[in-house]
Amino acid sequence: MKNRNLLIIALSLAAVFTIISCAAQQPVSQVDAPGFWLGIWHGMIAPFAFIIGLFNDIRIYAFPNNGGWYDFGFLLGISIWGGGGAAAGRRHK
Repeated sequence: MKNRNLLIIALSLAAVFTIISCAAQQPVSQVDAPGFWLGIWHGMIAPFAFIIGLFNDIRIYAFPNNGGWYDFGFLLGISIWGGGGAAAGRRHK
């Protein structure tokens, strides 16, 4: 039983570190300003980028970006962590 719990913990840590490794963001030029799809991605990795940003110089929000579509995508991406609108509409007993 102990070996099984140890295996689950090891696999969970490996999964977390794999997800965190995706959080690095490249510098952005004005020509290749991120849009809607990169906004969604940056929103999804924002919690991990924030944790890494405490120790390194990483931003969680790309600037410059191409405006409203990036903002909309970022908000959609960050709302995935909270369950979106479905979590607010769920009834609690």
